[in-house]
Amino acid sequence: MLTTFFASIAMAGAMAQTGSVPRLVVGITIDQLRSDYLNAFMPLYGDGGFKLLLERGQVYSNVQYQHSPIDRASAIASIVTGTVPYNHGIIAEEWMNRTELHTNYCVDDRSCKGVETMEGSSPKNLLVSTIGDELKAATRGKALVYSVAPYREAAVLAAGHAADWAMWIDNQNGHWAGTTYYGETPAWFRYLGTGGLADRLSSLTWKPVNDAVGAYNYYLTTTQKPFAHRFTGGSRFRQFKSSGLVNEEVTKAARCCLENGQAGVDEVTDFLAVCYYAGDFHADYATSTTTTELQDTYKRLDDELATLLKRIDQLVGLDKTLIFITSTGYDEVENADELTQYRIPTGDFNINRCATLLNMYLCAMYGNERYVESYFGNQLYLNHKLLEKKQLKLAEVLEHCEDFLFQFSGVRDVFTSHRITQGAWTPGISTIRNGFNPKCSGDIIVQVSPGWNLVNEDRATKKLQRDSFFEFPLIFFGYTIKPEKVATPVTVDCIAPTVAHHIRIRAPNACSTAPLF
Repeated sequence: MLTTFFASIAMAGAMAQTGSVPRLVVGITIDQLRSDYLNAFMPLYGDGGFKLLLERGQVYSNVQYQHSPIDRASAIASIVTGTVPYNHGIIAEEWMNRTELHTNYCVDDRSCKGVETMEGSSPKNLLVSTIGDELKAATRGKALVYSVAPYREAAVLAAGHAADWAMWIDNQNGHWAGTTYYGETPAWFRYLGTGGLADRLSSLTWKPVNDAVGAYNYYLTTTQKPFAHRFTGGSRFRQFKSSGLVNEEVTKAARCCLENGQAGVDEVTDFLAVCYYAGDFHADYATSTTTTELQDTYKRLDDELATLLKRIDQLVGLDKTLIFITSTGYDEVENADELTQYRIPTGDFNINRCATLLNMYLCAMYGNERYVESYFGNQLYLNHKLLEKKQLKLAEVLEHCEDFLFQFSGVRDVFTSHRITQGAWTPGISTIRNGFNPKCSGDIIVQVSPGWNLVNEDRATKKLQRDSFFEFPLIFFGYTIKPEKVATPVTVDCIAPTVAHHIRIRAPNACSTAPLF
């Protein structure tokens, strides 16, 4: 009886790939894409990129994430799994490892060797299935799943557990890199080494792509300035990956994957994840971008989207390809000096000093010990073994910590693990809970007031808190998609079930959201 049951499930997966389904799904995530910038720079675009997508796609203009805080890793994991960090486990790019008391990078895995990189990587910390994993299962492994991104975490998380290959640009040598986790290196991967970035970067200068970029000015209060950036020093590859030039390298890699990796050539649906960049330029000598760099980045991104869409049409056909485009959200780079200049309330909240003072407070209550075991970001980690040894109730200790921390200047709110998991539901605590995971989040999350800096002296970091809302789009394009503009707010967890519905497979196993259409 069980044999018949499992055979029927396998047959259902195979049947899901018969009939009219797209040959290829292309998921494009654009890091830092904003709707206002996308529309503001429209006079700079050609006809084959953003304009084509907006005119012929199904465009959701008001898209939101359901968790907080949001970064590239947690955003991409949420897109491909159709759920929030509370379920999929990727709360951020890094978090504190309670056992070893050091930070964990979200895709680090020492058991896997890097390909063209010293870093071993895998999606082991991603706790649930992705849309690519479900496609593999439904087709008994016949579907091809690839991922291309400038960044390691973006490539690995978008690829999921069962992909054929994931590739990214290594921060140390500038080569396209991969991981042995996904098995044998594809033969076509060596083509990317020809004319490699590492050889070309020393003579490469980032300038405006054309005169129109420098002449156009969306920002009425600023003056456009010409720029010419070179990439030098130990962080040159990181600098390059935050420039408008990186998207051309991504398109080259995606085209190589399509042209040589056999994706979309038969009736079995394949999946390609692509990540582009549309954010600020970060360099040792520049703390934030000027408007000209940002306009050039969007113009170049538009050109690369046009190139990719044209190649997909030539190789597979846009009518046989389902494409979705969305953003990781936006993390603004801001100069805190401007707040002081205009007498806007600001200050520094130092997490190091906060942890020290909290530990002194707990020592006064319970005796001299190390109660605060570690801290990272805006999170504090308590010593659970010590509390058990002293027979202290965690909920009671957390309540005292909450009362104490509220006295600090610059603290807007304090969320303890007990309050997050067992407290009353409110819209504010809902997004915090969705971004929380009991296995890797801290016991206490300190929410810093808007305009204040979260400072970590150990890591020499300073981040300005801002809660401004930035709108970003979700666009479905290609296969059977009819042009439509939708103003109704939607969340990114709708993407995975919508794609799954179109290719007739199950949604990822932690996704409980209904398809959009």
